[in-house]
Amino acid sequence: MRDLFKAARLLFWATVAAAVYQELKKPPMLRTWHGKVAGIVPYDFRVPTLAKIRRAYWNPESDRVFSEHVVGVGWAINIPTAGRKLLEMAQQYAEASREAAERLRPPQASA
Repeated sequence: MRDLFKAARLLFWATVAAAVYQELKKPPMLRTWHGKVAGIVPYDFRVPTLAKIRRAYWNPESDRVFSEHVVGVGWAINIPTAGRKLLEMAQQYAEASREAAERLRPPQASA
């Protein structure tokens, strides 16, 4: 487990370094300090606004669980959508469990 954490930390710092390198190789006037590393992992090193933070972490109208990170590298979790999706999964699991229990229950003997 410790090796997994080390690998994740190494991957994170490599992605940060790649994002900074990607921006520094651009001419100074073209540096935006936001984009995607390898076209996949989003990064944003600009100062975030309160509206941007709220939109990333609290956007109940969106169906996306993961949104682009407000500052740094990676993704943010849209809390209301994640909660809604987890609740849906729990309800589906409970319903499937009830159906399975009904199928496995032995028939009742009539007296």
